Amino acid sequence: MNMTAGIIGLVLDEANWMPFAMVVSVIAVAVIVRRCRRQGVPQRASTQCGLDLFYGSMLGIMASGHLLAVTVKGVQGLLEGSPWFLYSFGLALALPAWWLVVAGGRLRSTQGPTRRTPLALNAWLGMMLMALGLQNWPLAVPSVFNIAYRFHVRPATGLALVTVASVGYLVLFGGALVFLASGQTFEQFQGMTN
Repeated sequence: MNMTAGIIGLVLDEANWMPFAMVVSVIAVAVIVRRCRRQGVPQRASTQCGLDLFYGSMLGIMASGHLLAVTVKGVQGLLEGSPWFLYSFGLALALPAWWLVVAGGRLRSTQGPTRRTPLALNAWLGMMLMALGLQNWPLAVPSVFNIAYRFHVRPATGLALVTVASVGYLVLFGGALVFLASGQTFEQFQGMTN
């Protein structure tokens, strides 16, 4: 019974999801970029794929964690808030995020019609996060870099975009670790409770 309670505690602790999602995303990007290099995929295409894969898998894991936590809390009778809103919010992020992972992977093999799909998915995810509140804006920023990278012309611009995006992800990861170490809920951590 203690092990089950421990697993449920991990699932319900919102501080766990972002660091976990970012570590898994880094591993996924390392694997796909290595595979792209072996297959001779042009660097620009493999970098775009890596950017989309990281963002999509990070948000997909976090949104899936949200949906899992809502389900567990609902089963336990501890759910606060409207289940319709909470599920809609999770699905509005999870589905496009996982679609971005798949669509971004197809970008490696073809530069044709799939180019618009990752662009639209990045824009959707960024706008949804911004609409959900100021506290989500740091998670919306990477979508801007993904979109900008798709349209850059000069190699130096592309390198600058990837560098700034990487530094931003490191800052997010650092913030997630501080949040995890604090042991507080998101509302307590942000000073939103009375």
